[in-house]
Amino acid sequence: MKIVMITGSPHRHGTSALLADAFIQGAQEAGHTVFRFDAAFQELHPCRACERCHNTDKGCIYKDGMEELNPHLLEADLVAFASPIYYYDWSAQLKLAIDRFYANSTALRTPKKAVLLLTMEDDTMESAAGAVLSFQGMTNYLGWERVGVISALSCGDLAAMERTDYPQQAYELGKNLR
Repeated sequence: MKIVMITGSPHRHGTSALLADAFIQGAQEAGHTVFRFDAAFQELHPCRACERCHNTDKGCIYKDGMEELNPHLLEADLVAFASPIYYYDWSAQLKLAIDRFYANSTALRTPKKAVLLLTMEDDTMESAAGAVLSFQGMTNYLGWERVGVISALSCGDLAAMERTDYPQQAYELGKNLR
């Protein structure tokens, strides 16, 4: 299986990176190939809804990090998203990449699977409700099958995350993909 992992944290070694790493390790051990795209460390521009991608054969007006992501995204069997929750939704860095799916929205409407990995300091799901609803709406629109959501509650830093079984859950999710 070809997997694309899109992360949205500006912290290379933070809590969502730990979950992403664990998921990737499990997936690779199961024989899957993984392309990782760390959106926070890419040059990405916001979608302008200029319609060039839909009205010409020239594609997106921007020539940025999406040019690296798009071929992998289009070929992927599964797309995984990993993000911290800062303020009631996934990170702006991840949202920036997801908004740019617009240029390929027709091509992305193919059978794929999807995973969502979230980390947050809060101890309830209220803070993550926006991200979960966005994930559900996007996957419904694209026709993708949701195969896992891990919401790491009370994990505002690595020490808190390391006291939980969330990394093991992420590893097992990656390891048991079919």
